[in-house]
Amino acid sequence: HPPSPGAPPLTSTEDSAALSTPLSADLPCLAESAPDSDSVALTVALASRPVASTAGGAVSLSVAFPGLVTREGCFHFTCEFLKHVLYQRQQLPLPYEQLACFSRRQLLRTPRQDGDVIGKVYPKDPDNSKKCQQVLGDLERVFQHLEIMFSLTLVPRVLILLGGSTVSPKELYEINLQGIAVGPTKESLQTAACVRKLFHSLFLADVFSDLQAVPTLGVIVMVQGHRKCGIDWFRPKLNYKVPARGRKLTINLSCHDYDGATLSANAEANSDLNDYIWFQAPVTVKGFRYFS
Repeated sequence: HPPSPGAPPLTSTEDSAALSTPLSADLPCLAESAPDSDSVALTVALASRPVASTAGGAVSLSVAFPGLVTREGCFHFTCEFLKHVLYQRQQLPLPYEQLACFSRRQLLRTPRQDGDVIGKVYPKDPDNSKKCQQVLGDLERVFQHLEIMFSLTLVPRVLILLGGSTVSPKELYEINLQGIAVGPTKESLQTAACVRKLFHSLFLADVFSDLQAVPTLGVIVMVQGHRKCGIDWFRPKLNYKVPARGRKLTINLSCHDYDGATLSANAEANSDLNDYIWFQAPVTVKGFRYFS
């Protein structure tokens, strides 16, 4: 469990112990292994938290990793943050892994058992089971093609748009990867440790607590990549511009060395951003709730 906002910073010993515990330790049905014991300590810089969120307000959170990360790591940062946003903004009734686990158990039940459970869990809407399968299936497709996207091109930025449209969303969440320095697996930080520290900083910043509840909304994912990357699932949006309106949270990820100096970032992507365009996922993930 993350420390309270007023707690003192983690020491290196405490930090290593925290990072050695898997994120899924309290979740049944998850089989992710813990990272090696030599987990790294990460430097986290938190932006000032507003007293109250306002229309058109923007919040940013900066996280600096002391070393290189892999493209696969960037893919995992994106997917885990997307899952987190969906749950925190009430678009999923349970955290993604727990919902997927519950869904798998439902599929393994006999018709009689399934009928009993539906009668208890979905008394107001028998179609909730279908809605659950739909959102999980849509997210799985998004994750699969995001992985392909990250393997084909450097990805400077990712947008998660809640509600409204791509040009005027109600809420916008951005992962800015332009400060990331990509390296080979053997020379890079452990992805699990980086994900854990990213969430530690999110909990400390408490960026979701002041937001009001929202109804179920459509969720659109936009990814920036090289125009000639060869991706065929995402739809290119040549003239797309990031919306200026709506509530916005930006996660700025970067890489520093142990002395705090900025490492060479995504030189390829930053050298000529004109070659990088926005791509839109062809699937709109529709949030759902039980007892709707």
